[in-house]
Formats: sequence, C-alpha cells, structure tokens
Amino acid sequence: MAFTEWLLSAHERGNPDTRLDSRHPGDRAWSEGNEVRPLVHGSTYFSELHEKIEATGEGDLILFTDWRGDADEQLTGEPGSEVSVVLRRAVDRGVAVHGLVWRSHSGMDEFSHEENRELGRKVDDRGGNVLLDMRVPPRGSHHQKLVVIRHAGAPERDVAYVGGIDLSHSRRDDARHLGDPQAQAMSDVYGPTPPWHDVQCAISGPAVYDAETAFRERWEDPTPLTYSPRRHRADRDHVDVHAESLPEQAPPPPAVPGGTHVVQLLRTYAGRGVREAYPFARRGERSIARGYAKAFERARHLIYVEDQYLWSRAIADSFVECLQRDEGLHMIVVMPRWTDSDNLLSRIPQLLGRQRAMGRLAAAAPGRVAFYAPENLQGTPVYVHAKVCVVDDTWCTVGSDNFSRRSWTHDSELSAVVVDTAAPDHSPFARRLRLVLASEHLDRSVDGPTFPGDVSEIADRASALPDDDEIARVMADCLDAEGTFRAFADSAAALEEWHLGGRRGERPPGRLRPLDPPRLNPVTMALAFPVYRWLHDPDSRPWRLRLRGRY
Repeated sequence: MAFTEWLLSAHERGNPDTRLDSRHPGDRAWSEGNEVRPLVHGSTYFSELHEKIEATGEGDLILFTDWRGDADEQLTGEPGSEVSVVLRRAVDRGVAVHGLVWRSHSGMDEFSHEENRELGRKVDDRGGNVLLDMRVPPRGSHHQKLVVIRHAGAPERDVAYVGGIDLSHSRRDDARHLGDPQAQAMSDVYGPTPPWHDVQCAISGPAVYDAETAFRERWEDPTPLTYSPRRHRADRDHVDVHAESLPEQAPPPPAVPGGTHVVQLLRTYAGRGVREAYPFARRGERSIARGYAKAFERARHLIYVEDQYLWSRAIADSFVECLQRDEGLHMIVVMPRWTDSDNLLSRIPQLLGRQRAMGRLAAAAPGRVAFYAPENLQGTPVYVHAKVCVVDDTWCTVGSDNFSRRSWTHDSELSAVVVDTAAPDHSPFARRLRLVLASEHLDRSVDGPTFPGDVSEIADRASALPDDDEIARVMADCLDAEGTFRAFADSAAALEEWHLGGRRGERPPGRLRPLDPPRLNPVTMALAFPVYRWLHDPDSRPWRLRLRGRY
C-alpha cells in the first residue's frame, strides 16, 4: 500500500481557509524528506529544548504555544534553566521570541490563569511578545503544545517540537517515574511528586515550515484576544495585548540528507462559539478526527494507544467499526488508572466518559481489546499524559489531542502524523516508537540503560530498525501484533498476581496492571452525565455531522 493512502489529502482536511497546504504540490497535505525523533519523557524533551534554545543567536526565531506554562519550571533541574530565564536570555541575544498561551474564559486558578500570566509578563518585560489567548469557544481551551526554532542563515538547524508536553510543572520526569520535583497538585493517589509519562517529537526538515505556518495562522488572527473590557485593562498593565509583526517567513528548510519521514500536521479548531470565526478555519477544522478515521479504515493487525483520556461511545465507535470488520485486529490502550483530580465534579464525570468508551470497546471485541495502567517500581500509579497512536506499525501520531469529543471537535489541537518511506511496509519509525514504549512498560533493559526502562537514547535514533538492532533483539516477542498482545497480557497478569498475593517475593518485571472499566451506579451516572457532556466533553460539530456520525 502506498504511503499516500494513509494520509489525508488537502481536500480531505476539509479546511479551504488554511494556507497550511498551499506550498505542497497538487492535493498533497504533507511534506517529505524529514527526520523525526520521538522524545520519550519530559526530561528528555526539556534537556534537548534547553540546549537548542541556548544555541540560538541574533536574528533567530522562537515561537511557542502552551496550554499551561510555568515561568519557574527548570528545563534541566538546575538554577538558571527556568523556562522564563532561558527565553529572556534568548531575547537578550537578539532572538525574536513570540508565544501564545491559553487563557480560560472563567479565569479560574485551576486553569493556570496566574501561571500563564506570569510567564507572559516575565518574557514580555525583557522584550519578548507572549499573548494570553482566549479565542476559543466557551468551555474550550488552546491545547496545542508547539515550539518552533528557526535559524537565520542556517535552515538545516531548524527544528519543531510537537506533542503532549507543556512547558510547565510536573512534566520533567524520566523512565524511573519518580515525578518532577516541581510538581503541580493532583489527586492524592499520585503522591507529592506525581509520576508523569509523556511524549514529544522533534521534527527536522521541510515540515518545520508547516509547524511555523500553524503558529502564524493563530498569531495573525485579527480577532481580539478578549472581549472583556475589564480583562483588557488588567492585561494592558501586566502583559502584551497586541501581536507584534513576525519576521517574514523564511523558505522551508531543506530536506534532511537520508530523511525518510513523511510528516502531516493535523489540527482541531471549533467552527463556532467565538465572536468571530477563525479566519484560517471559518468552518472549523477536524483533520485529527478525519486522520484517525482514514488510518483505522486500513488497520488490520494492531492499534496501539497511549492516552490521557478515552471518553464517550462516539469515540469508541471509531475503533469498533474496524475491530468488528477484521477479527484479526487487536487493540492495546495504556492510560492512567486514576483521574488527575479528587474533585467530584471532575472525577465522576471523567469516570463516566471512560466507562462509556471502555465498555463499548470491550463488548465489541472480547479478547482482542486490552486496557492497562502503569505504575512505577515503588507501586505508585503513573499519570499517562502521552497522546500516541500507532496503527499496524505504519501510521503513527504524536500530538496534543486526546481520544475525546473535546479534542476532536472543540479545543485547538495539533498533532504530527509520521509515515516512514525507508521500507516498503513503511514500518521502521512506527515500529521503533511502539517497541521503545513497550520496552519501558515491560521493563526490558535496552542498550545499557542508566536505570530500568531508560530508553531515551534508543528513542532518539531516527534510523531504520534492522533485524539485529538491540531493541529488536530485546523485544523479539513484540515484533508482531499477537506477540505484543500476549507479552503485555502475561506481564500485567504476573504483576497483578504479585500485588494480590501481598507483594511477597521478588517483584516481577513490568510496569503495567490490567485496567477494568469503572463501575458507576445508575444514579451516579444520571447525575454526572449533564456535567460530563456540557463541561468535560463538549461536541462542536455541526448537527448534520453529529447525526451522521461524521467529523
């Protein structure tokens, strides 16, 4: 199957207002000749990001978007590596720094209002330009996590980072999953420094231009950042309220020598619910949902998912159709055991959304769908914040979107799809990413790790996966779908038995335990449903698409 059959065309993106695909020939909506490196864990990403920002100089450009940004989050764990300090130093060197961080309509503290304002203020005070962006529907958020670094006169050094990791507290964790010492408050079950599992990807090559274009479309939106006179006055005294003109966009970086990765950027924008429609998406954009639909149509062996949420029957139905079509198809989902908050208005509705999705999937394909929740070696639950999907070791995506109606229709989201042309079956990149993630969850030591499950160096390799590769040797039983499904099941069963037996004897290898759908009584479900549907998982599709079950 040609790689083009896995990707959306510009027409299939369904957004005639965007210029994201304008530079691509014909109906193409992707770029070739890229190199993509998965950065597993926040510490891996932050360390590289710190190095790349510190290497910028006069005339260079840094662009970023955030759902939450903490000015004092240390990128390396050392004083002087704080996000705001590193960005301010870049401004001092003559780098143009521009950022968009989300601002909640409610302005509630739990939605990072003060943290985002403080980051903006500290960078703005030095001459950067960071805006608090409230141009989303009510109950919506800007959820994109993007950093673009472009170098004047050295485009081969340009890089874009796309994924699930904000520049904020709790993200700087590693494979030990002992948590970020700079932690944000979460449910008590995660302890004082919640273990955090996440993934970002580093993109080099022509796709950097597309990532920059995605930022520029939001930055150049003439819609006011807020329609509230009170908030406008308050902002005027503390943060920038006007978007300064960006430097003229440089041509796309050259193809990476030997770069075999095709990259397609997918997004979500709501079409309604703001005072003025997005000029770059007047009818919205739901290319993330459409991209999944096209990939799932081609799934025959294994869908591997790591996600923060898995909500609603509507999302589950996206998987059910392909699971019922092909009895050889398996599905593995790695997700957090517990919600992030103990607040009943948050926890119960989220469990309801999970119950509806997990129950639907389990019933649709008994014995072929498995759910797992990770823990660290101390037995503390790990909060899965990654947003990764690998289909048949061919098509994979790393991004900001979760498996929820909110992410597919309501919030702003950004994800990178990667297909590798290095082999006829397009498997090298996607398979490597899946095996890297599996090696951590199964506690397989790869290439002399510094601690169990430390696979960051393996993940950082962008090359093909030859048969004699170390990770292929260590993960030999997981090279195909059935072997992977069996290895996960056996490992999780052994760990669960050890826990049920009072944790006597040596702890078996592995980090995963089986996860069953939540059990909520009918009264609780009835009370939680309105809050779940209205607040937690809104649907911004036009009614004609909702009624047809389309995006």
